[in-house]
Amino acid sequence: MVSRAVLVRVLPFAIYMAFIAIADLLTRIGMNADSLRWLYPVKIALVSVCLVVFWKQYDELRSWQMNWRTVFTAGLAGLLVLWLWVHLDASWMSVGKSAGFDPRDDGQLRLPLVIVRLIGGALVVPIMEELFWRSFLMRWIVAPGFEAVPPAHINLQGFVVTVILFGVEHNLWLAGMVAGAIYSLLYMRSGKLWSPIMAHAVTNGGLGIWILATGNWSYW
Repeated sequence: MVSRAVLVRVLPFAIYMAFIAIADLLTRIGMNADSLRWLYPVKIALVSVCLVVFWKQYDELRSWQMNWRTVFTAGLAGLLVLWLWVHLDASWMSVGKSAGFDPRDDGQLRLPLVIVRLIGGALVVPIMEELFWRSFLMRWIVAPGFEAVPPAHINLQGFVVTVILFGVEHNLWLAGMVAGAIYSLLYMRSGKLWSPIMAHAVTNGGLGIWILATGNWSYW
């Protein structure tokens, strides 16, 4: 039987991944990318509702408890991952091609789509993914009673398996693995889930700004 601690960390992630599968299915049956853009706001809304409903169950998020050095390190790590993400893009470093997310109509940005994408990427996704990958999976690999496993006690197996899976979740698999390794090390060294969440938020928020500035929509 799945425990509540597992459920509240897995369900938001499962909803998010389910919408990726739905979008892929709808694409295969002929729906165009423009028609599918509105799936993202629905996905982010449902994930957000899950996080809000379960918020009291996330003991590691109840208090901030990060000193300035941890905050600075997380921010710097997030910027490093951002730089690596847009440079580790050689053909052998990716699998397939991302459809991306183009928030324009006739060359004009649709502001609601831009805002939802930025909020989803910088605020919702980092919390949802770090709860799943770092808080749950890394520790669960060490022991089924993962809540009792301190981040500093995560073993090599938990680290490597999580990094690999986090990488293959993204079409830029090498960039994903590097990002996963950095976020995982932040978690293990600081002992605070807010550290990788902050780094992840800096990466995704910065990436969104870079995409809007350059028009590289495939990175979204």
